[in-house]
Amino acid sequence: MPFQAPRGTFDILPDEEEIWNKVQQACFETARLFGYRYIETPVFEESGLFQRTVGENTDIVEKEMYSFDDKGGENISLRPENTAGVCRAFIENGLHNTTLPSRLFYYGPMFRYERPQSGRYRQFHQFGIECIGEASPDVDYEVIKIAWDVLKILDFSNVVLNVNSLGDSQDRYLYSEELKKYYSKYLNDLPRVDQLRFERSPLRILDSKEDITIKISEDAPKTLDFISTESSIHHENLILHLDQLSSIDKEFQYKINHRLVRGLDYYNKTVFEYTSDSLGPQGVLLGGGRYDPLIKILGGQDTPAVGFAMGIERAVNELKKNIDIEKNYVDAVLIVTNDDLRIQSTQIANNLRNHKIRTIIAPRKSIKAQMRFANNINSKCAVFIGHDELEANKLSIKLLQEKSEQIDIDLNDISQFKKILSS
Repeated sequence: MPFQAPRGTFDILPDEEEIWNKVQQACFETARLFGYRYIETPVFEESGLFQRTVGENTDIVEKEMYSFDDKGGENISLRPENTAGVCRAFIENGLHNTTLPSRLFYYGPMFRYERPQSGRYRQFHQFGIECIGEASPDVDYEVIKIAWDVLKILDFSNVVLNVNSLGDSQDRYLYSEELKKYYSKYLNDLPRVDQLRFERSPLRILDSKEDITIKISEDAPKTLDFISTESSIHHENLILHLDQLSSIDKEFQYKINHRLVRGLDYYNKTVFEYTSDSLGPQGVLLGGGRYDPLIKILGGQDTPAVGFAMGIERAVNELKKNIDIEKNYVDAVLIVTNDDLRIQSTQIANNLRNHKIRTIIAPRKSIKAQMRFANNINSKCAVFIGHDELEANKLSIKLLQEKSEQIDIDLNDISQFKKILSS
């Protein structure tokens, strides 16, 4: 049996390059417009980093991390998410000594041992934003706006922002106790997975995907009824920003979702998700929130922070439905009429490439077979290289996507060549 890609992984094939590049370009350009700079961390870290930050009792740490002892005896994990790694890099590299806030973005593969299903993979890609060193609700709005701008560029439809506040650590504790009182009345009705959450982290019951739990949770206490005055003011100021955005951008929609808690232990105050019904009833495009305790948990100074992560695969799969993939990945194929002109052809090809013209030299075959090759790879044009052409210092060009005569141009007139390609 031939080898296959591991379960829960996939190959990114050449025909999909354009879509992946389009998503990455939208993410990178939008982040840079807001003054964010790129950071890249290792794809594996010490396992303890995720145990301390993501939470030892989370599904990610208990069931989904790819962890192993390396040859030096260190317990290592492939990163299941990247906020923890960015915060570790922030502390280790002294970024707290630079002008704050640090506006950072990342892009790359993450790894979780999940049951493969639609939209979920064991190796997947995320784009993320982290704004570290600012406690104001203004930067909560900033990262929410970055996410919105990316989704607009990628032309997602029926997008809604879900937003909530978890308050500070004391608010969260009081609310958790109130949730326990509420869910204790329904404990025997809860599925086993949510009974375990009741004991370990009752907030995660609100994030359950089980139908019976969702029904029971409809009347659960609301976080906003238990947050402090300071957290409430923070939330209200964020809502003012969102109302203003709604007034100037009629496509922008948001709702306060009292069941939104996010799945990781480090969140406080603002939490948010963007959803789209085009991805189904639970179609989360991206999510994030404020994580003020995290830097201190990792041994750094008490430093506020906020960010989000976006799954690239979902964006790519959605775009596949809406855009036509470009067929022309080559501008010119050089048709070499005499094999003794291969060296000169290489020099001509290099000159064209230096001027950003995508060029291939046809294989050593008959002229007819070389033309067939050029047509089969959807080249925009064929360029004939023969003794007559070189003696006249000319290039003979034939457009392949339309019926046209051969056009002769000066060998060094690259601007004319580009005009022909764009005609």
